[in-house]
Amino acid sequence: MTTLTLDSLDLAALVASRVCHDVINPVSAIINGLEVLDENVDDPEMRQHALELVRSSAQSASAKLQFCRLAFGASGSIGAMIDTGDAERVARHLFENERTKLEWDAPRILLAKNKVKVILNLCLIANACIYRGGIVAVKISGEDADFAYSVEARGTNAKLPSAIPGLLEGKPENDAVDGNSIQPFYTGVVARASNLTLNVVVEADCVAFAGRSMEIVEKNDAEAA
Repeated sequence: MTTLTLDSLDLAALVASRVCHDVINPVSAIINGLEVLDENVDDPEMRQHALELVRSSAQSASAKLQFCRLAFGASGSIGAMIDTGDAERVARHLFENERTKLEWDAPRILLAKNKVKVILNLCLIANACIYRGGIVAVKISGEDADFAYSVEARGTNAKLPSAIPGLLEGKPENDAVDGNSIQPFYTGVVARASNLTLNVVVEADCVAFAGRSMEIVEKNDAEAA
């Protein structure tokens, strides 16, 4: 099966659709909370409940937008670098109210933005593998030609959705992607553009995504020969 290549406009439109999907729920909750406030002016208990809904939903929307800005957005000029500390911060905020906890093991360095995008997008995929909650563990080492990474989803009955491997490889089922499947497909596109390998290993209660710079692979192959 050949790798699917999307027109740049189609890719941008599908990614934008995914971002809107992620943000629309907390924004809708904010609107609902404001409507409750309007309808219950004289009910202190309902007003308090509505204010808590607005506050928590606004925080959720902000966390999702900040995460999406790094995971999908330009984040500066072409070829820009991203502080891994900023990547950790937006990831922690995203998981703050989730049943999933984040473990982040990485030096604070400036890293090519597309490599950061791969890490953050794999965090989303890993979280989807542990629907009962658990741990998403991120590990980064090296910087340029010696860069290596892993993102693990650890939790009870961790399961990799069957479509994910093909999407990461750019070979989706039926040779098509939509707003629901674009995120893992996009992750694979960015990994290949960054000259990163991307391997998937499934074990009991753990789904692991790992890779490294192609320079390391080519060097090891040359030494083995």
